Amino acid sequence: MLKIGVLGAGHLGKIHLRCIKDIPEFDLVGFYDPDTANAEKTEAEFGVKNWDSLDGLIDAVDVVDIVTPTISHFECAAKALKKCRHVFIEKPIVTTLDEARELIKIAAEANVKVQVGHVERFNPAFLAAEPLFDRPMFIESHRLAQFNPRGTDVPVILDLMIHDIDIILSVVKSNIRKISASGVAVVSDTPDIANARIEFDNGCVANMTASRISLKNMRKSRFFQRDAYISIDFLKKELEVVRITDVEKDTAPVGFVLELGPGRGTKQISFDKPEIKPLNAIRAELEGFYASIINNTVPAVTIIDGYSALELAYKIIEKIDQNSTSLS
Repeated sequence: MLKIGVLGAGHLGKIHLRCIKDIPEFDLVGFYDPDTANAEKTEAEFGVKNWDSLDGLIDAVDVVDIVTPTISHFECAAKALKKCRHVFIEKPIVTTLDEARELIKIAAEANVKVQVGHVERFNPAFLAAEPLFDRPMFIESHRLAQFNPRGTDVPVILDLMIHDIDIILSVVKSNIRKISASGVAVVSDTPDIANARIEFDNGCVANMTASRISLKNMRKSRFFQRDAYISIDFLKKELEVVRITDVEKDTAPVGFVLELGPGRGTKQISFDKPEIKPLNAIRAELEGFYASIINNTVPAVTIIDGYSALELAYKIIEKIDQNSTSLS
């Protein structure tokens, strides 16, 4: 059993506390939140000790779960890593790329496990789709949300699009060749809606759209590859797979038939909607982190993964800024 402490008891922090209480392999020592009123309320609600010292809680545990505002991620993680504590840190990993690079250095010196909370990697629909990916060449993602003041202190790229950035980078294992992007600040001081087109060296193209001013919520991604189309609904946790296969001679086709013309044969189109078993993605990522510590394996979402997603996010923001400047 590993002793764990949670830093931050906001909306997401409370979800983490609830999940950790249900994971028997973790001993939840307590949490720290600088907001005294919220900390006292959370202590009463969850029956978990409220520590009045950040350093005191870090000293008392083996694992630190950082669910604080992004601006404090670096300070909290650096303190924990310098004391050789394993660290789970919510996305985005830190505020700046310089902080991320410094954190990578500190983590390497500490020789401990670090996992970044890109929770969509543990979405059951994505987990079911992962074995099906075979060099997708076109990807389209839409992540739309109704307006919520929480999170508007950062561009929508860091707030929402970064989920799809991480997913795409995990599927397309190729260097980036070109980035195109545009965005508009509608209700805040940073882009609230944005689109980015990423071209990879292997020929794959990813088109991402993120909005936090939409009338409805949507979290869908579509992956097109040779002879297959894979659609993931991250919100509804649904997966649909469309396959195109040859029709074997003397065999009755299954599904829709596609005649390609003289000398080109016949294809059949089949539709599959696998049953997705319910899964608490946050609990799953925390359980996975525990397993990586105990078994000394690589965490599912490494600190390098977190850096790569943040790096691409900032390159997209830079492109948007360049376009805005050229139009002004």
